[in-house]
Amino acid sequence: MASPNLGVPPGVTTSLGTTPTITTPAGTTPETERDAESQEQEKILSPDFLSIDQISDLLAADLNGIQEKLEEFLNFKHVHTSLKEAILLDYYMSGFLWAKEMDFSVNQSSKFMTLLDMLLHNLKTLHMSLEESIKWLGDVMAEIGPSHLGKNEEWNIFDVTQANAIIDYLKISLFQHYKLYEFLFYSTREEILIGTEEVIELIKPADSPFPHPLEEGISSDIYSAFIMPPPVSVANRDRLDQKQGPEETKPEDVSEVDPLDGLTIEDIKAVLDQVTDDALISLQTEINEKLQIQEKAFNARIERLKRD
Repeated sequence: MASPNLGVPPGVTTSLGTTPTITTPAGTTPETERDAESQEQEKILSPDFLSIDQISDLLAADLNGIQEKLEEFLNFKHVHTSLKEAILLDYYMSGFLWAKEMDFSVNQSSKFMTLLDMLLHNLKTLHMSLEESIKWLGDVMAEIGPSHLGKNEEWNIFDVTQANAIIDYLKISLFQHYKLYEFLFYSTREEILIGTEEVIELIKPADSPFPHPLEEGISSDIYSAFIMPPPVSVANRDRLDQKQGPEETKPEDVSEVDPLDGLTIEDIKAVLDQVTDDALISLQTEINEKLQIQEKAFNARIERLKRD
């Protein structure tokens, strides 16, 4: 195993002191240690999230084909109606397209997709926090990333540039929106069904009334039996037209004579003055008569008061 002192070999004296020397347990040999370490390394990011054949199919497909194949591989049946499936499909599809742009090999793409799936698995199943996921990623990248002292070259899946690019991608994708993914897996959401119903009424043939009679009036059966006129056949209609004959010509409208025709404005004013004077005279006469009656009544009361 590599020394914890930043890759300094055991037994070497540094400014921080002498690094501890690793003691091999009794009954073990360097060969058995390498075999055990090899078995441990084989378990990293295994089994693969997507097989080599599936990765090859994705690399050969176009953009729409990648989405369709991922829906099939992930067994997503309700992408268009399930928000969770749509988000997870976008997560895996974005990661694969990024790996394709990085020109990863088939094996590298397979391990990268497995890494994406393991991060979500740790979040969903193990309830790892953001700090724990970052630490776990560092441990995994230390094993599958660039080689260190005493590390088998066969375990080096990604070089330094690729490992740094993977970490940068995870920073701006999963880790930047970690709280949202936690909400996706831990929070229950109420399903709201939104819909509307529309009733469309078709117009019936002309031999029946449309619209139907009001409910508070009479029923449709009574209307059709006693009120609705029976349909007239074409022969009867022609017979009625022949009996009626041509319409009588209407006499021409006689134009009305204007009573004011031939009068001047002075004549009209004179007529209006005469009518006004007659109305005022009759009104004044009526008022005078009423005043005389009231005056007689007041005089009679005054005479009675004087006598008393």
